[in-house]
Amino acid sequence: MKLALYRFATIAGLPLIRAYLARRRVRGREDRARFSERLGVPSLPRPAGPLVWMHGASVGEALSMLPVIGWMREHRSDLNILVTTGTVTSATLLAERLPAGAVHQYIPVDRPAWVRRFLQHWRPDRALWFESELWPNLLLECRRSGVPMALVNGRMSGRSFEKWQRHPNVVRELLGCFDICLGQTETDADRFRQLGAANTASFGNLKLAADPLPADDAAVAALSAAIAGRPCWLASSTHAGEERIAGRVHRELAARHPGLLTIVVPRHPDRGAAIVAELAKQGLRVARRGVDEALPGATDDIYVADTVGELGLFYRLADIVFIGKSMTLEGGQNPIEPARFAKPVLFGPNMQNFEELSARMLEAGAACRVADEAGLVAKLGALLTDADEAAAQGARARSFAEAEASVLDAVMDALVGRLPERSWVDTRVVAS
Repeated sequence: MKLALYRFATIAGLPLIRAYLARRRVRGREDRARFSERLGVPSLPRPAGPLVWMHGASVGEALSMLPVIGWMREHRSDLNILVTTGTVTSATLLAERLPAGAVHQYIPVDRPAWVRRFLQHWRPDRALWFESELWPNLLLECRRSGVPMALVNGRMSGRSFEKWQRHPNVVRELLGCFDICLGQTETDADRFRQLGAANTASFGNLKLAADPLPADDAAVAALSAAIAGRPCWLASSTHAGEERIAGRVHRELAARHPGLLTIVVPRHPDRGAAIVAELAKQGLRVARRGVDEALPGATDDIYVADTVGELGLFYRLADIVFIGKSMTLEGGQNPIEPARFAKPVLFGPNMQNFEELSARMLEAGAACRVADEAGLVAKLGALLTDADEAAAQGARARSFAEAEASVLDAVMDALVGRLPERSWVDTRVVAS
């Protein structure tokens, strides 16, 4: 009944849906040039041959997909790959990092007519859904179309688990669309099992298998020259409120660490101008990368890096990294990314989205949790003062990240038998 009501609402609510999408376009949250894709209208032809469709919500899920895409291009080059996401930032990232044989489209909004239009054009042979988005019309239309589906790198937070437990029949039907649910952790897999998934397992988090984030060599050289000799820490993927904290932390530490530079990379780059204004009110000198790729001057206190796809640049150059969305909001961001660069990793008390991973990193001495702003000041100050301890913590972080990289092989072992069979032509070419 609830799914039927949802389906009716997404049909009858067309005027409200169009108004919502129009507001998103005005705010820059939709890609104007490719907006029709959100209505299920393709902007590319379907390639001939078997096609695997991978879907994830945004940047984090896109990063989880990349190792799987890389494996498929190496081991199953006969497969075409369609990748869908819902955000402009993820599309920008994938435009730079997708290999030949893989294309990106925006996911259609979850309205039956738009979903059917999408499926009728792309006719996927297999669908892999990444992490946690469960759009009812998309899942049910895929099942009606006979598209086999797997949930990969699935995540089920405690809050989401409690929410879904209040709607057991709905979540059981949605999870029943998947022939296998691979959780990021054993806890995730167990929650999927309790909610009604028939076939669950966990081999680890695919984000641990991703390559280090890339960076443009020229950009690395230019920024390295601009900050040469300055102590530098990075507040990565920050959310509202954390930039103010970063500014206050900078003021506390700057007197003890002359020349200190604080780099702030907001999770949503469109907030860049507002963040600059907010930090300037604290009396700080602020440079903004999003304006003609400006570099920080010798007297600048804060460098706001409001660009897309450059996080690997700042991970390479910062001495210490603080993970955002862990101080003022719940959830946290991926702590393994800076660990790959042998950086000391700090995060706040709220790492619910990476609960098991962050706990294991803490146990291995590969990260440090700070309780509040005062704790961040104290830990950053200690690491900026003690270069040997900072290097040791960074080395432990890299060792932890390298030890986790084998998760990809285990995940692909579980998926490989579920991929489309090789065509006769491709088998013949390989045999020759």
